[in-house]
Amino acid sequence: MSKKHRKPDKNHRQECLFDYLRTLQTHRRESRDTEGTMNIRERLRMSMNRAIKNSPLSRAQIAGEMSHLLGVDITKSQIDAWTAESKDNYRPPAEYIPAFCRVTESNEPIEILTETAGMFSMPGPDALRSEIQKYAEMESRARAEKRKRLVFLEEMENKR
Repeated sequence: MSKKHRKPDKNHRQECLFDYLRTLQTHRRESRDTEGTMNIRERLRMSMNRAIKNSPLSRAQIAGEMSHLLGVDITKSQIDAWTAESKDNYRPPAEYIPAFCRVTESNEPIEILTETAGMFSMPGPDALRSEIQKYAEMESRARAEKRKRLVFLEEMENKR
């Protein structure tokens, strides 16, 4: 039996991506002239700390990987200074942010930069494929767990 393709209900139409982006852009335009809205120092610092915390790598390892990618010596002390609340005068150079994001596998710092500039960032095709694969593996594990429980339930019912 073939599947019937249902047309979306026009009364309960889901907002499309372009409408959503247009709404965000309008909101940003309205609030962009407020004093201090472009000062992202604290947001960037906190996002870098979250990225480091969620990374399996130590700060020294992150520094080493960044050094390799950038061809410039990055030290653990530099990363500590960039992320310390008390070190107001230390900020990571913008050209280091992509390497930091790649090493920590966190896009949040670069998303803060693009959002503040009034742009949107989206993961590349390889990142999307990786996410899709991750979800496929999660689905596979969930199906396997469900099968185990069904077998266990069947065994329990047969023993009665």
